[in-house]
Amino acid sequence: MPANDHTTVAVVGVGAVGSTTAFSLVTHGVASELILVDVDEARATGEAMDLNHGAYFAPPVDVRTGDYEDCWDADVVVVTAGASQQDGETRLDLLERNADIFEEMIPAITEGMADDGVLLVVTNPVDVLTQLTWELSELPAEQVIGSGTTLDTSRFRHVLGERCDVDANHIHGYVVGEHGDSEVPLWSSTTVAGLPVDDYLAQHGEPFAEGEKADIAETVRNAAYEVIDRKGATNYAIALAATDIVEAVVRDEEVVLPVSTRMTGQYGLEDVFLSLPCVLDRGGVREVIEPTLSASERDALEESAAVLRESRAALEE
Repeated sequence: MPANDHTTVAVVGVGAVGSTTAFSLVTHGVASELILVDVDEARATGEAMDLNHGAYFAPPVDVRTGDYEDCWDADVVVVTAGASQQDGETRLDLLERNADIFEEMIPAITEGMADDGVLLVVTNPVDVLTQLTWELSELPAEQVIGSGTTLDTSRFRHVLGERCDVDANHIHGYVVGEHGDSEVPLWSSTTVAGLPVDDYLAQHGEPFAEGEKADIAETVRNAAYEVIDRKGATNYAIALAATDIVEAVVRDEEVVLPVSTRMTGQYGLEDVFLSLPCVLDRGGVREVIEPTLSASERDALEESAAVLRESRAALEE
């Protein structure tokens, strides 16, 4: 579906992830207006200038800088601001630092936000920070989305595509739960060309060896650590994932992506934000889909939810 005549997207935080997301949004022609917001105004101005200098090579878009008030009329606000995890720092340490930032930032972003505006949280740990954003924003839960396991799912499909010798676009399978160490790959519903992945390999390749699925899951789970160890940060793939989510919203695409959203009874889970496949439209999350899970996947999802509840509770201590 075509985008609205005038579509505004704001990116809050223009570090490695935010600036790459802005570049991706420009090259994909997602918005007619792109607003960059950062506490480092000089950095934001420099990024806007650099993007505008490439206007000849991209779809028309007005890139400018702004402040939190400029987010109020945006169709989608992408939040990438926050601290990065340092050597020797635990995920909980990172959560506490970014929670402090969010408690000041989110109310300023949402104070005058339009009723139909959508917030997309990308900052890690994304699930708990998405829940915190919802609590601070007072927006309907469907309008507060976390990038969740969209990137993990892409990594999963990429690895399986290489294993099956098939383009990743034709691997259909999801990673759900936490975007983190407790994430859950849904092997039982993963298909290739309409066949369960095990059946496909039985017909067209070499079946999985014992323990190979666990090795693949570990590769996907540890992918970010490996990239960070080699280049210092992950930015390209998450920027593409964020762009896909923004595009689904502003173009009212009704596509299915595994984003982080509030559980309201799915699999018996309540009041925790985690990823399941969701139908996304102009209002944000239109519907949460519940794939059929094996018993082990169901247990793993419950354990993932428990990890996230524990992390959220730790902020209150």
